[in-house]
Amino acid sequence: MKYQKVQKQLDEREKLRKFRELDDAFAQALRQLEDPNSDFNIPTGPPVRSIAALEAEDQAAHSHEQERLFEQRLKVLIGEYDLSERDVSEVIHALLESKQWELDRVPVADK
Repeated sequence: MKYQKVQKQLDEREKLRKFRELDDAFAQALRQLEDPNSDFNIPTGPPVRSIAALEAEDQAAHSHEQERLFEQRLKVLIGEYDLSERDVSEVIHALLESKQWELDRVPVADK
């Protein structure tokens, strides 16, 4: 029985020693992280962006998609009515000059 108790005490001491080593290593890592001059490079993932920045990015993507869809529909209409891009440009300029169409508003066709 004495032998088992001695063995048990050694195991506890070994566990305590390993714990202290781990604790020391952890403390050292924390000090390196807090040191602004440290070249300790830990990957932290992508930078966090604000909600406003994400919303602005979404708005820009939405605007770009709307422009792409408009251009696509316009080209289909030009092809369907067998018009040239110059003809369409002249109609748009005439509508703008006569104030029948404002640049920031979508014209509504009466049926």
